[in-house]
Amino acid sequence: MVDWIKGRSEAQAIAEPWTRQGGPGGAIVLFDRDGVRESASGGFSVIEHRLPFTPDTQNRLASISKHICAALLLRDGVPLEATLGSFLPELPAALGAVPLGRALDMTGALPDMMEALWQLGTPFTTSLSSSEIFAAACRLPGLNAEPGTEMAYSNTGWRLAQAILERRTGKGAAQLVDELMAPAALPIRFVSDETEVVPGLATGYWHDGQGWRRGFYGFNFSASGGMAGSAAGLARWAAGLMAGRGSHAGLLDRLAAPRQFADGSESGYRLGLVASRLGGIRIIGHGGSLTGYRNHMLMAPDMGVGVVVLTNREEDALWPALRVLAALTGEALPSDPDTVPAGLYAAEEGPSWAEFAGGAISFMGGYEKLVSDGNGGLRSLPAYLEIALRAEADGALTGAIGGVARRLLPVPADIKLDERLIGRWRDDRLGVEIAIRPDGTASWPWAGTIGLETRLTPLPGGRALADLKHGPWRHRPCLWLQPDGSLRLAGHRSRILHFNRLDQESRP
Repeated sequence: MVDWIKGRSEAQAIAEPWTRQGGPGGAIVLFDRDGVRESASGGFSVIEHRLPFTPDTQNRLASISKHICAALLLRDGVPLEATLGSFLPELPAALGAVPLGRALDMTGALPDMMEALWQLGTPFTTSLSSSEIFAAACRLPGLNAEPGTEMAYSNTGWRLAQAILERRTGKGAAQLVDELMAPAALPIRFVSDETEVVPGLATGYWHDGQGWRRGFYGFNFSASGGMAGSAAGLARWAAGLMAGRGSHAGLLDRLAAPRQFADGSESGYRLGLVASRLGGIRIIGHGGSLTGYRNHMLMAPDMGVGVVVLTNREEDALWPALRVLAALTGEALPSDPDTVPAGLYAAEEGPSWAEFAGGAISFMGGYEKLVSDGNGGLRSLPAYLEIALRAEADGALTGAIGGVARRLLPVPADIKLDERLIGRWRDDRLGVEIAIRPDGTASWPWAGTIGLETRLTPLPGGRALADLKHGPWRHRPCLWLQPDGSLRLAGHRSRILHFNRLDQESRP
């Protein structure tokens, strides 16, 4: 039995503090197959002008955009089994060989362009056009892994999907989205970048510990995150998907259809949607994050209900969406684990590491809240990344993350930086250098010749984590020595930098 009163009350309990705090806010909209049923909102869409955030306020949808791009691909009949190179022949061979479907379901091992550019020293506030980012993609030296072996989040496949759509149709992304939304007159549009004027758009904010700051993101948005729309408009779109009305007939089933790894096992990530369960019901949805915006959309298709949470504040939106959906459907929220690990863990070798704090995990930079699996273990109720772990008697955590078997060990507190890391290193393919000093600090490429300083966190086995701040975001790539004496660098989304030593004579 769907309880709209209880669902609305939970939404109001979430939104009311946004108003009381006098800062940025958001809107929560509850819907069924027929459209919007209930809503709550609070806080300001623009703090400076004291404009209230309402269900009709335009907001950046960020990565919720992905399933809308997928809908365009399916509508146009683009074959998902075809390789990226068959559509975009100028791509490097490794990227071009990846099937489009794998590029979209995050098993294509494509380096994420934002993270790759960060690692090359490009600030996320840099104004880069779609053509400039595409040119950078055409210079990528390879993939993160073998396609089909791991689910690792990357926006690159969706950037390329937009290019494919525009070449096939001869239309820009904005026109394609307008045509998709026109039959129901939905207020959802494609926005190219931060400079494009969007009437009524909420300003994004993040808190630096002292006060609210405006968010800014210079890169071209693309189909990976370029939609703007209201919470009410997105709820109406999702209602149409669940109802399967008109041109939406069967579309949600196609978007949410299971996707497989190369070994045949099933992934929770679909075509711009993530499949999971809340209690006894199947749920499907996706989140979105841009500097100063955090959103989530969840649907329970078998019950025909859902919730949209759009905010202009840099705070988690998945758990609020789950709270409202649980109240609406009568399902229980997953319980906290009996015991939660704390501190830093790492695989015995390779770049995999995880840090546990506050009941959540950061795996190579991919963040997920952890809940009980009901059998003494831990799992994510994934915003993006599927995680299942169990503590072993020796202190290790074993299980699977992103479809890959993992064994993570606690990192000793007294470990020292491996002296073999000290020195100057250069990736000749991409033209970047880093320098690691005996005191455990390192200089990092950033903004041309300006550079960044970072303190390294040592890991066993000739490895260390950098710690780089990008506005509200934290980037902690892993450096690890190779048997041949070279140095690799890897984050969750980009693992392509490979350095050689410049100062052989000073090697310890």
